[in-house]
Amino acid sequence: MNSEELRICENNMRYKFCPHCGGKLSLEETFSLSRPKCVNCSRIFYQNPAVGVAAIIIRNKKILLGRRRNSSHRDMWCIPCGYVEYYEDAKEALIREMKEETNLDIKLSTVFDIHSNFHNPAQHTVGIWFLVEEHLGDIAPGDDVEALDFFSTAEIKEQNIVLAFPTDVRILDDLINKGLIR
Repeated sequence: MNSEELRICENNMRYKFCPHCGGKLSLEETFSLSRPKCVNCSRIFYQNPAVGVAAIIIRNKKILLGRRRNSSHRDMWCIPCGYVEYYEDAKEALIREMKEETNLDIKLSTVFDIHSNFHNPAQHTVGIWFLVEEHLGDIAPGDDVEALDFFSTAEIKEQNIVLAFPTDVRILDDLINKGLIR
């Protein structure tokens, strides 16, 4: 790793001090990976990604999108999603998140896709998109969402809807290619 790459890695470290002893963290290269290591206690601080889950809900070849509120992506749209909490199973997290964001009880079908999300340099996430079915409840925005609606890709373009996450664009393209949405 050259000095410029090292500087970039150090600037993107989520933490500067050891969560165990409070010592300064410095980068150590191990197996071609740069990991923060404490200069005092020698513990390596693994910067693992957070896991996010998203529900693909389709009606009449249109996909459900939510307009975000209270975040850096305010007023942008996304496939309804959320983070898996430390104690949760990914499937249980999706069921909880969809109840919080859409007021829907859902039935999970299959995993549609998995992608690494690098849109936030401070927090690498791995997203899991599930195909799901509406089970109970009336759609109503809640939690981090201020509006919900079903859109075709033509409507997304016509209404100049800005998607919050680049990976959602990839998912929409894959859904179109598989004939699941239009």
